[in-house]
Amino acid sequence: MSVNSYNAKQVLTVSDKEYDYYSIPEAEKTLGDLSKLPFSLKVLVENLLRNEDGNSVKQVHLQAFSQWLTEKTSNVEIAYRPARVLMQDFTGVPAVVDLAAMRDAMQKAGGNPDQINPLNPVDLVIDHSIQVDQFGTAKALLNNTEIEMHRNKERYEFLRWGQDAFNNFGVVPPGTGICHQVNLEYLAKAVWTTEIDGRTLAYPDTQVGTDSHTTMINGLGVLAWGVGGIEAEAAMLGQPVSMLIPEVVGFKLTGELPEGTTATDLVLRVVQMLREHGVVGKFVEFYGAGLQNLPLPDRATIANMAPEYGATCGIFPLDSIALDYLRLSGRPQETIDLVEAYAKAQGMWHDINTPEATFTASLTLDMSTIEPSLAGPKRPQDRVALSSMPQAFRVAAEDFINMNDYDKTYPTEGDYEMQHGNVVIAAITSCTNTSNPSVMLAAGLVAKKAAAKGLKVKPWVKTSLAPGSKVVTEYLEKTGLLTYLDGLGFNLVGYGCTTCIGNSGPLPETVTKAVTDNDLAVCSVLSGNRNFEGRVNPLVKANWLASPPLVVAYALAGCVKQDMVNSPIGNDTDGNPVYLKDIWPSNNEVAAEVAKISSEMFTSQYANVFTGNPDWNDIDVAKGDTYNWAEDSTYVRLPPFFEGLTKEVPAVQPIQGARVLALLGDNVTTDHISPAGAIKADSPAGHYLQEHGVAQKDFNSFGSRRGNHEVMMRGTFANIRIRNEMVPGTEGGYTKHYKDGDIKPIYDVAMQYQTEKTPLVVVAGKEYGMGSSRDWAAKGTMLLGVKAVIVESFERIHRSNLIGMGVLPLQFTDGMTRETLQLTGNETFDIIDIVNDLKPQSKVKAIINYVDGKQQEISLLCRIDTDTELEYYRNQGILQYVLRNML
Repeated sequence: MSVNSYNAKQVLTVSDKEYDYYSIPEAEKTLGDLSKLPFSLKVLVENLLRNEDGNSVKQVHLQAFSQWLTEKTSNVEIAYRPARVLMQDFTGVPAVVDLAAMRDAMQKAGGNPDQINPLNPVDLVIDHSIQVDQFGTAKALLNNTEIEMHRNKERYEFLRWGQDAFNNFGVVPPGTGICHQVNLEYLAKAVWTTEIDGRTLAYPDTQVGTDSHTTMINGLGVLAWGVGGIEAEAAMLGQPVSMLIPEVVGFKLTGELPEGTTATDLVLRVVQMLREHGVVGKFVEFYGAGLQNLPLPDRATIANMAPEYGATCGIFPLDSIALDYLRLSGRPQETIDLVEAYAKAQGMWHDINTPEATFTASLTLDMSTIEPSLAGPKRPQDRVALSSMPQAFRVAAEDFINMNDYDKTYPTEGDYEMQHGNVVIAAITSCTNTSNPSVMLAAGLVAKKAAAKGLKVKPWVKTSLAPGSKVVTEYLEKTGLLTYLDGLGFNLVGYGCTTCIGNSGPLPETVTKAVTDNDLAVCSVLSGNRNFEGRVNPLVKANWLASPPLVVAYALAGCVKQDMVNSPIGNDTDGNPVYLKDIWPSNNEVAAEVAKISSEMFTSQYANVFTGNPDWNDIDVAKGDTYNWAEDSTYVRLPPFFEGLTKEVPAVQPIQGARVLALLGDNVTTDHISPAGAIKADSPAGHYLQEHGVAQKDFNSFGSRRGNHEVMMRGTFANIRIRNEMVPGTEGGYTKHYKDGDIKPIYDVAMQYQTEKTPLVVVAGKEYGMGSSRDWAAKGTMLLGVKAVIVESFERIHRSNLIGMGVLPLQFTDGMTRETLQLTGNETFDIIDIVNDLKPQSKVKAIINYVDGKQQEISLLCRIDTDTELEYYRNQGILQYVLRNML
């Protein structure tokens, strides 16, 4: 309960209804003028005012925001409490598994298992399990859905149990849409309300999510970001998110998009600029006159990719355009009125008269300079102008092929030849773009114009359309454009995150044989946000992010070596050349189709969102407060995280004689550490599944088996593209034991070290852990016996996840790297001064013992950044900390 020391609790009357709220202008009478704070920091101020308790939130925490305006940065740690939690099923299943395991642990310790319940609203949207097994047919949706329900039966039975067993926990059934798009179109309110003692309390809609792209809702002015499942579970259970008051980078937008460009082209430029500037761990806030030229779906497209530019969030303020979207998407008028009144009362409203806020730093982009672009071949920030794509692939191909064979063609068992650079996957997929009507309708218009010219998709291209919600299908149908997408093979394959997460499914056998027999460097073009190595499909070596209309265009061209600007992409029915400009819609044509979208499309599709799936409703549901774990399940197993849990906090142990499990380079992603895609038969995870009677065709993906720790720890560091410098020239999850030197799977060597009771460390370069908020990248690391990860720099979420699993994150200092220290992986590490003197961001002494007997003492930065994180580490994990507090 707030102590309200600033007299901030006031009453707001909107349309004759009273709302209690915590007024920033009222608090300013004591705190001083905060009007120049960025919008995002005002949300944090309100959060602290509302939760001020004299303990976790004190006056000093609020006073720090006045100081922030002077210094534009802060080292003050605050306890932030988001209003709600959003999950998708890949990350949601292990989170619910952990909650179920916590109930077991609570019961064994003599506590009440019913104490383990979400205290804040939690929505889990099943969206990551649909796979493109079938495509190019009107039956693709039906067949893929049937396969999904059969393949994921155990997981869905478990989630149905959780839906009934836990309070404050709702599940959006499969076949509805991508969690971020469902959030944008339906779940989010911009201003949240709660009934307390017969009064309605209004406050900003805030959230954390177990998916990196939770930030998409920033486009609607909702402060939200992705956290690991571990941190999200703690937030569910009432634990605050511990964070330093962040720096805020302003991004000023001016002008408007020129003819022939899309929101996707804009966001790829934004990603490039912000990565170059450096915004890891910072908020990014968009402002400027250009906001008036950005429809809300365009804003959501930019906000979605905050993880790609490295920011914690990428937020837009509340304004008239946000209200227009709330109205279009069918939100009640009462909600719309409250959002406007609340934002204006709190100084959170933006219009052309709003003065510029104070930012830590600021960048400016004139949107009229945007040009058609893609990004790739393996990082979202590597933007390539459409005109430069042939050259970009040529440079990328040098890593994959003998350049003497660059233009060679290879016969196939079909009636066509293939070559390096062929596009074998063209996928309209992912929340980033399928939430945006302008680019989706532009894709439909490209298909329509291509059909009029008689153009066809090349026979080696696997095409797919996976919208983020059923609203997309409805407006494509109402505009008549779905027919033309179907005609090119872009048939509906499912509602969910497919190709972008690695659920692209198998390539056709003829294409697979041609690629594998000739070691072809083939490509995907997808309207997604992630294109990391090995993510989309194991046979595809170069992946390019693009707008949906460009996805269609590349499916027609069939090869990224094609000069899409100056050369024809095909011939019409009369044999005349057809250029991209001939089938590209004008901005006015796109706008005319967008204008046909109505609010009824949203209200009808979301009328029965939680209950409208008969297949889901017919699942048999187990009863009970604790889960009846099946010993033979290969999907859901009781994890070992709480075995031997004591009420007393264990003493921190020194790390002595630690061996290096992996020596890695820069830009190691969470996909490298914990892949979500296909499971190879000849791998520790594949062997485990086969030993448990699972046929290879039923392996499913790593992402779908995150409820089984046995599979996931075997898949840790098992990405097919990861490169361990301990075994040079080898690609994939391999390492060697110091005794025999034999190259073996990382899992096997880790288990060998565990039998020898030898602790392990992982050493790497810059931006370690970039990418998805994948808790299994930390869980698997811990289960393999890794006690510390030593790198040049961390990405935000993975660093937090490591602490949440009791793994110590350490950072090289003074320009030291694995290279300057001449590490080979044969050394041992002693990290002994962490027992008594460990403090947030303190220097930690480590001794490196080289093979030749030489020793070197180095100083490492402890990347436990806050006192709260230190408590989590001392408890060997955040969930152990929560359990001990409850006990």
